[in-house]
Amino acid sequence: MAPSLKGEAEYVIELLKNIIEMIPDAVMVADREGKCIMVNQAYKNLSGLSEEDVVGKPADVDIAENDSVLIKSIREGREFSNLFRRVGPERREVLCSAKPIYIRGELVGSVGVMHDISEIKRMSRELELKTKMLRNLESKYTLDDILGNSEKIMKAKEEAKACAGVSATVLLVGESGTGKELFAHAIHNMSPRASGPFVRVNCAAINKELLESELFGYEGGAFTGSLRYGKKGYFEQADGGTLFLDEISEFSLPAQAKLLRVLQEQEVMRIGSTVPKKVDVRIIAATNRNLEEEVRKGNFRHDLYYRLNVVRITIPPLRERKEDIPLLCKSIIKKYNQKYGRGINSISKKAMEILMSYDWPGNVRELENVISRAMINMDISEKEIKPEHLPELADHQGAMRQLADGEIVISLNGKTWEQVKREFESKVLSYFLNRKKSKTEIAKDLGITRRALYKKLKLLESSEITE
Repeated sequence: MAPSLKGEAEYVIELLKNIIEMIPDAVMVADREGKCIMVNQAYKNLSGLSEEDVVGKPADVDIAENDSVLIKSIREGREFSNLFRRVGPERREVLCSAKPIYIRGELVGSVGVMHDISEIKRMSRELELKTKMLRNLESKYTLDDILGNSEKIMKAKEEAKACAGVSATVLLVGESGTGKELFAHAIHNMSPRASGPFVRVNCAAINKELLESELFGYEGGAFTGSLRYGKKGYFEQADGGTLFLDEISEFSLPAQAKLLRVLQEQEVMRIGSTVPKKVDVRIIAATNRNLEEEVRKGNFRHDLYYRLNVVRITIPPLRERKEDIPLLCKSIIKKYNQKYGRGINSISKKAMEILMSYDWPGNVRELENVISRAMINMDISEKEIKPEHLPELADHQGAMRQLADGEIVISLNGKTWEQVKREFESKVLSYFLNRKKSKTEIAKDLGITRRALYKKLKLLESSEITE
């Protein structure tokens, strides 16, 4: 290299040293041989490497894939932008960009910039969590969404209306698919807390290891993997509103003890904190099991049961209010006409007789699934639901008789393998659920994990009407 050119290169290097330290992003500079000649402090912070680890060494020494963007830039003499790499001993995920450096037309090296996308991913997760939280804080249903004029459903609706104005704890009792969550929403929306949050918690779905952090929240850095600024628990999220504890019978005994303490003290303490926080929360709990029997068996705390059972509303199964089926069908057809772009306007007399004679072990949810499947399988020109559109109910009397013996009948007419499998799983799960078994017991009987059971329940639950 000519002396003059060497002097200019040294000047450029000295200038670069001062400039790159002012840049907040991680920067590495390499010479024409692809060896690192300098890094800034931001680079050292990001990579976890010191100058001694990288300066004077090939520019790919820090890259887990041994594919340095700087070396690519030097080798090909062009710019590269936002290439994914992992850097340093912790294999931090980064986006790398590099541009060759030319002096008087001669390539003398390359400069690269790294952006930490693990931080972007963390922020994205936090945003997703907060978006989900906001959706969860909205109450969607009112008493008008609970359809039916039968004596039993009207009695339940009147009881819901009567208790809405007070802050007493409510226990909703009913089989799966009867509409317990609809009642919880409606009670909240009729209460003085209607402008406050409504938070639904599926007690059976909470991982035991995460129970306390989910219910009570945690401070930032309280444990590995925690969010930087901490997280509000469900009780804090519901402050000033209603906390709906769905499937309360699924709480373990230790979890029940912690819940009871919060209900008694009306305060929570985040994990990692020493300062309790007062919360003003109304509790609505729901179960499809006989809690009195669970108390006798020792599976449910009697003191927690009495705390929850202040106002008790029993929601009737569909088989006990069959006179509501025509009204429910009309609403379901209207909903799925809009969803599927159909123009179905009626159910034939014979098809209605089939619907009215079936016992509906899955209740309103099962009715919605049956009607929606019928509409999906109908020809676009058809306007009326007929018996042939309800093949799964065609032999329902025999199916129910066999179901009582632990057997299941499935019609194969015109169904794909996936449809048959889905119907089989649906009937198996309905069989166990309506025998008042807990999710833990069902999972054990089926030889699967509770998490796997919940995944199957979620996949099979195509209806928006929840418990």
